[in-house]
Amino acid sequence: MKVAIQNKQGGFTDRWLRYCEKMGIQYKIVNVFDNDIIKQIEDCDAFMWAHYQHDYKDMQLAKPLLFSLEQAGLKVFPNFNTNWHFDNKLAQKYLLEAIDAPLVNSYVFYTKAEALNWAKKTSYPKVFKLKGGAGGQNVKLAKNRKEAIKLINKSFGKGWPAFDKINYFNERVSRFFQGKENVIALAKAFGRLIIPIKNIGYLPVEKGYVYFQEFIPDNDSDIRVIVIGEKAFAIKRMVRENDFRASGSGNIIFEKNTIDERCIQVAFETSKRLNAQCLAYDFVFDNKMNPLIVEISYGFSVSAYDSCPGYWDSQLNWHEGNFNPQEWMLTDLLKSIKHQ
Repeated sequence: MKVAIQNKQGGFTDRWLRYCEKMGIQYKIVNVFDNDIIKQIEDCDAFMWAHYQHDYKDMQLAKPLLFSLEQAGLKVFPNFNTNWHFDNKLAQKYLLEAIDAPLVNSYVFYTKAEALNWAKKTSYPKVFKLKGGAGGQNVKLAKNRKEAIKLINKSFGKGWPAFDKINYFNERVSRFFQGKENVIALAKAFGRLIIPIKNIGYLPVEKGYVYFQEFIPDNDSDIRVIVIGEKAFAIKRMVRENDFRASGSGNIIFEKNTIDERCIQVAFETSKRLNAQCLAYDFVFDNKMNPLIVEISYGFSVSAYDSCPGYWDSQLNWHEGNFNPQEWMLTDLLKSIKHQ
């Protein structure tokens, strides 16, 4: 068997390549942006691409190419069920509601009039989100009707940049003073205020819709659960100081006894319903302490989970010890080839 892997440094890709080398798995590095990419992959049994939501080229090509190859019978990661809703919170809303998963109540409007009418009647606060973004980016708290209307007007006016450089800089400053970023990272963030990230301008402006979620109070953290096949691992992420967001805070607790196993159970059940290869779930708890899903994603930071003390299997048995989730992705994909 031979696996084609998109040529991309860092993240999942480096670990996939190291595992292939370690296990003697035959692989080929390809360039998806070559016009003959289909021909490049012809002699392979599987294809893997860790695509990124802030790379405009990835966002243009990844889903169409992966879906096309899967339609032709090739095993891919991430596959359609895992990937079609990636970086699209609107798609996730409809998907999770359709399977009756425990999603935080979410509201989306495609006309300004409907959104304003809702804003005048609803309770506050509400959480405003763009459909794309990770690490707490593109997320704001509307504390009252006036703030909600301002967000709605901009959403149906000039819109929102896909990458918020001001917010990015402020987060780097905050992390610097917490001792989680160095001076070099802070300088780079400052530089991005003046010189935009290469090609960031190709990402579309977000406008023509507005998306809110119910604000769930009294959560000082969230639970991030990642399910890959028949295994799951989890962390507890504390909210940022003087903020309501936990994603991207960098303040992580790894101890098993801090994880509510109901989140693990819900994540396994949902992944099974969705027939997904790999999904990360963010959970908060309502006023009755029921776990609710905030959003999902196939992608996640690599190094942030290296300190996890173990993982659960699908029967909720705990397995102590270090593990490499990117290796699971590859071994599960190879098993699916053998069983087809």
